[in-house]
Amino acid sequence: MERQAPGEVRMSRAVGPAHANARGELGAAQLLRWIDAAACLAAEKHAGVSCVTASVDDIQFEETARVGQVITIKAKVTRAFSTSMEISIKVVVQDVFTGVEKLIHLKPVTLLTEQDHVQHNLASERRKVRLQHEDTFKNLMKESSRFDDPIWREEDGTVSTRGTSVQSIELVLPPHANHHGNTFGGQIMAWMETVATISASRLCRAHPLLKSVDMFKFRGPSTVGDRLVFNAIVNNTFQTCLEVGVRVEAFDCQEWSEGQGRHINSAFLIYNAVNDKEELVTFPRIKPMSKDDFRRYRGAIARKRIRLGRKYVISHKEEIPFCVHWDTGKQVALSHGNVEALKKLAARSGWEVISAAEKIKIYTLEEHDILSIWVEKHVERPAHLVYHLLSDFTKRPLWDPHCTSCEVIERVSEDNQIYYITCPVVNGDKPKDFVVLVSRRRPLEDRKTFSVAAKSVILPSVPPSPQYMRSEIRCAGFLICAIDNSSCTVSYFNQISASISSYFAGNLGGWSTSIEETAASCIRFLENAVDDG
Repeated sequence: MERQAPGEVRMSRAVGPAHANARGELGAAQLLRWIDAAACLAAEKHAGVSCVTASVDDIQFEETARVGQVITIKAKVTRAFSTSMEISIKVVVQDVFTGVEKLIHLKPVTLLTEQDHVQHNLASERRKVRLQHEDTFKNLMKESSRFDDPIWREEDGTVSTRGTSVQSIELVLPPHANHHGNTFGGQIMAWMETVATISASRLCRAHPLLKSVDMFKFRGPSTVGDRLVFNAIVNNTFQTCLEVGVRVEAFDCQEWSEGQGRHINSAFLIYNAVNDKEELVTFPRIKPMSKDDFRRYRGAIARKRIRLGRKYVISHKEEIPFCVHWDTGKQVALSHGNVEALKKLAARSGWEVISAAEKIKIYTLEEHDILSIWVEKHVERPAHLVYHLLSDFTKRPLWDPHCTSCEVIERVSEDNQIYYITCPVVNGDKPKDFVVLVSRRRPLEDRKTFSVAAKSVILPSVPPSPQYMRSEIRCAGFLICAIDNSSCTVSYFNQISASISSYFAGNLGGWSTSIEETAASCIRFLENAVDDG
């Protein structure tokens, strides 16, 4: 048998019809109940005392289980702090006929393996995320309130969310209580998922599919006899997903008669929906009507930014090498592919605005496990001058705080050069370095767009240094489009990998103002530059 670590608990369950949703798949509500029970038992096995759930990190539902399959839940203590512990959850679904196993990804001590040590160290980082979450959210909301330029005004066909409001009431009975006498945390999460699904269905007119949950936080207990009131409403939509907010209040008999409840939980659930052809449904944009609508609308955008910023901290996805070896015999094809990859990234559909200021807009694009960013800047300088300045990467440290030094190590041709770039220390790690091919192209006579593309390459003459962590750029660069003779639009694109996400995230709490600050610095540099011809 596989060796079981101390503080680890395994739970196996057969998925029956009573556990399934309308699509014949294991309901998320039931899975949340099982997960919470396994986590609680693992915590108590480690601590030797009764434990309760304090919070749940982001949960990503990337696979599903169907009736007749078997679910195995592995819960393990990854790190113990003074008054709390972190429990990691691994869920595996097995087909009883084929024996094939699939992992359901749920992102949220004695260390036996190297992977245990990695998770132990990451637990401290995830704890910082939890502690900083509220402050980061408040800062982002404060920033968004400065701009009287709601994104929804840019689009037609927007809809109100008032018809998605759902309220449900549950009476806590003995079967709903855990062995401490409090309402079972998994039961509360299951009820929240149910009311959120109803809310989502009212907008999409289809069966919603729960994609992820944004950090459950239990603010207080409830007990047998309490009345729990669940309020859910759609807060915002993002192309093929929408966010539903759920608030839970508890009432004892006296509080119920007085109408004064206790706020015991809140969570935000992210849904997809599919049509009859199993294709993802694109949701209409939301039109905020009231002051509360605007608060929820902007809050959903802020939470999305936080999720993107902490994505790699929470999940710890290993970097997979993807850059190519530099071959002088194939330099034409490599440089051409570099520019074409940038243009294809810019042409993709599904970009979502997450921030809008006077001269700077930020868009993101999520495709499976790949996150891309697009920063659009309006610059009051001629396009040819901007192209000249941005295509010379040796000038980048003058405006980019994420770049310490940048030097040319091989001049391939007039429009293709290989640079060695170093970056500052972030979050106490070793500084990162890059070997990057930069390919630039002037526009054809009938077009107005200049291109500056960047992609990592492997150059034997510049091997990795023990002082730095060698990192890679998948696809990045600038597209510079002339507006008139004295101004232009600069679009910066980057397909973010784990090695560079920390420079965009800014801090462990979430997506900070690092991107806006860098973009503003770039604009100042370009607009103050002198045209030397």
